[in-house]
Amino acid sequence: MIRVAVWGTGMMGQGLLGYILDRPGQVELVGAIDIDPAKQGMTVGELLGRECPVKITSDSQAVLATRPDVVCVLTASNLQEITDPVEASVRAGANVIGIAETLAYPWASDPEWAERFSALAKEHGVSILGTGINPGFVLDALPIALSSVCLRVDRIEASRINDLSPFGPTVMASQGVGTTVEEFERGVADGSIVGHIGFQESVGLIGRAFGWTIDRIEETRAPIVTSVARETSCAKVAPGDVCGCRHVAWGYSGDELKIELVHPQQIRPEAEGQDTGDFIRIFGEPNIVMSNQPEIPGGKGTYASVGNYLPLIGAAPAGIVTVVDMPLPRFWAPIL
Repeated sequence: MIRVAVWGTGMMGQGLLGYILDRPGQVELVGAIDIDPAKQGMTVGELLGRECPVKITSDSQAVLATRPDVVCVLTASNLQEITDPVEASVRAGANVIGIAETLAYPWASDPEWAERFSALAKEHGVSILGTGINPGFVLDALPIALSSVCLRVDRIEASRINDLSPFGPTVMASQGVGTTVEEFERGVADGSIVGHIGFQESVGLIGRAFGWTIDRIEETRAPIVTSVARETSCAKVAPGDVCGCRHVAWGYSGDELKIELVHPQQIRPEAEGQDTGDFIRIFGEPNIVMSNQPEIPGGKGTYASVGNYLPLIGAAPAGIVTVVDMPLPRFWAPIL
């Protein structure tokens, strides 16, 4: 029985909580942490509409005092935003699995943070893993896995065309949804429109897997402009305005292009006949082309990934580990 605490009970956290409750013979939920005042004292069962007496609390120390084997952190994207929960969990002797995009390969954005926390995890004999749909699978782990049948790999191209419609206002703002083209360009310049968080990490993971030295990464962010009105539960976009962001990254070894990653994200892509999907091309011997349509759902894929690593993280080496370092994950069938 694996004792698990979930830190963050938003959309991703609720998905993971459901995953855990589906496995009563394998996982014991020992706590749910959230700072939302409206959730204090609510049970997980009340939040999800199913049976579970565990109460949601902001008292993280009380939850960590129960000595969970694993703490799953599902709160924010950037390393600095997850520092406190990761550090508290590690010091409590718990392994950590997180969905912060920057945790997938933290050396890409903050090598000092990565080295400090890897050392801290080794000191306490636990592991820290960042995973999710992207980074963590579609644009990095999946092409790496496909390369296992190659004799030679020269270059990787991968793209993920997805629908932003299920997401909330924070994601919409980060992609520039609802802005004019001029506002989009100003947002990219001032950093308020970021596009996809995770390209640096995916390039780093691929380079690490293949032993490539990536000397530089170039990125562009371009507005996707709609010619028809589009609407979701939290966004309305008029014709001529921005419905999403086309973000592209290129990783070079010297002057040689080794990795090209493309991620156009928009709301209601079907409004203009755009299909979603995940696509990978490996140039080498042999060449490999993989196409999956429609896209793997980002939310479900992310919390499923966290859950399916639960039975693997306990045997991982101490320190920060990546999906490249872990055994091949797979669906963890419930034992009822």
